[in-house]
Amino acid sequence: MREQRLLERIRSWEQEPAKRSREDPKKTIDSVVSHLQRILNTRQGSVPIAEDYGVPDFTDALRNYPESVRDCERAIRQMIQKYEPRLKAIRVHFLPPDEEVLALRFQIAAQLALDNEKIPVQFESHVGTDGKIEVKQ
Repeated sequence: MREQRLLERIRSWEQEPAKRSREDPKKTIDSVVSHLQRILNTRQGSVPIAEDYGVPDFTDALRNYPESVRDCERAIRQMIQKYEPRLKAIRVHFLPPDEEVLALRFQIAAQLALDNEKIPVQFESHVGTDGKIEVKQ
């Protein structure tokens, strides 16, 4: 059940009490993607309980491009390390622009800690010109 965040687990336990012991890698990855998207779309300072939760506004980074890319990589990596404990050995790398010139893309590579083993996973985040971040596997 560690593949889900606490509230997801409670909801699952209520709906399916027999499925409490075995972790499903697909569910875990789906939960991680959902959580990463939530973390990366939250602006620092907007969550009263944790002032450091979230990332800086990446639309400002576009003004200082390409110098600000390393700061964005570091901010993403630090947030994931602190607020997504299911991922270990996290690496974040800037991906060169594709057809959308003013968008930022980052590759997130890590190891998913699952049932006493570490499974390599890779995600891609896309920061649109509106500042919204999409995460996909």
